[in-house]
Amino acid sequence: MTEIQTPRLLLRRWSDDDLVPLSEIQADPEVMHRVGDGGPRDLERTAEDIERWEEEWDEEGFGPFAVELLASGELAGVVGLSVSELQPGIEINWWLGRQFWGQGYASEAAQATLEFALQDRGVDRVVALIRPGDTGSENIARKLGMTEGHEFAHPKHGHSLQVHEIDLTEYES
Repeated sequence: MTEIQTPRLLLRRWSDDDLVPLSEIQADPEVMHRVGDGGPRDLERTAEDIERWEEEWDEEGFGPFAVELLASGELAGVVGLSVSELQPGIEINWWLGRQFWGQGYASEAAQATLEFALQDRGVDRVVALIRPGDTGSENIARKLGMTEGHEFAHPKHGHSLQVHEIDLTEYES
């Protein structure tokens, strides 16, 4: 089982106990506004997400992590990797419950995930696809050392996405 511990967080694979707390996070329209199609997700959709993520872990050797607070054991949200369907490279994603915003948890988890991708999994390029105006995510991408690239329209949902990227040579320098 792949786990990463940071000073305040445990990044781990998913368990059955994560379904209800994650569904509460994903039911919040404010949290999900900039994720996927932009809509909240119900319990059934959340269960499908977790199942898909676990399959990705099994097939790819990486996937979205459950982000747990070490101090309390609470599920804070999702940070992890997936094969990008929209851009070349491996995509890094993050979304946390609103009560965990503004405390540096997403940056801490994303940094650990980026190191995992580039150093442990041998990924040579990581992208973040961020909706323009999502200043929180843009700040996280900057903290990760990602550079801003081109903008494009999501082919299915139509909204704009800004590519942020980093490769192994940029990360190591």
